[in-house]
Amino acid sequence: MSHGEAPVGTPSQPAERAAEAPPRSTVHRHRVRFETIHARHTIAPGVVYDAWTFDGHVPGPMLRVTVGDTVDFTIVNRAMMPHSMDFHAAEIAPSRAYVNVMPNDSLHYQFVARVPGAFMYHCGTAPVAAHIANGMYGALIVDPVRPRSAAREFVPVQSEFYLGPKQGRDSVQSLDWQRMLDQAPDYVTFNGSANLYASHPLEVGVNEPVRFYVVNAGPNRVSAFHVVGAIFDRVYLDASDMPLRGVQTFDVPVGSGLIFETHLAEAGIYPFVSHAFADATKGAVGMLRAGGASGTMSH
Repeated sequence: MSHGEAPVGTPSQPAERAAEAPPRSTVHRHRVRFETIHARHTIAPGVVYDAWTFDGHVPGPMLRVTVGDTVDFTIVNRAMMPHSMDFHAAEIAPSRAYVNVMPNDSLHYQFVARVPGAFMYHCGTAPVAAHIANGMYGALIVDPVRPRSAAREFVPVQSEFYLGPKQGRDSVQSLDWQRMLDQAPDYVTFNGSANLYASHPLEVGVNEPVRFYVVNAGPNRVSAFHVVGAIFDRVYLDASDMPLRGVQTFDVPVGSGLIFETHLAEAGIYPFVSHAFADATKGAVGMLRAGGASGTMSH
């Protein structure tokens, strides 16, 4: 498979990081508690990163609420440096809620999700670029009150890693600040791992509606989202109920999230990529396997 030089694996072994969206919520108050933890994260085989995380994962947990729901949020800082939380879905004073939480301290606040869409959340502690580049981000889906039509739903969160030299007996790598400023990532990933959903293709049916909630955490690169062999039936920009129709590729800005709906017309293997192909080559590529198709893909 030449889209990003990513070999196509089999779906028999589940990916370590599931791409499937959590189910639509049935409650109206969501008690969310995150702990900030510095932990090792595998970006690619043999590439281990000293990450800063929410709950030990990069990205942090996927969240899903409905318009009108209350998010009752607590952050507990288990790290040895300040961290914080910025929800793009919240309409709330940052000076009150997005403040630094010191080590071994916590902070609680609430907000009501008013606007539907796919939203980023991230640590807002300065320098924000470092906290995002080190892994402190995730996705929050806000559903409209009237449910969207049934579909297979996936949440790919695009982000970048900028690697310094390997250190120590375990060859762990950490952020190279200058590479980050120069916008020269070593890896661009969906859900924190290069080529994750090429090695573990996502199964869909032929002509089954497919919906992507694409969140771009950055911190620098635009995601030119595209499914090879398909055209997007609809693309929703944030809360707009007037989607773009018949779209081939569309940019997801850094710090934003868009909703893409499509279908696959025949059995086969369909890559989804950032069509900025330097980034696809660095890991921003996955596969959809429609109708149980076998074999490989070249393009």
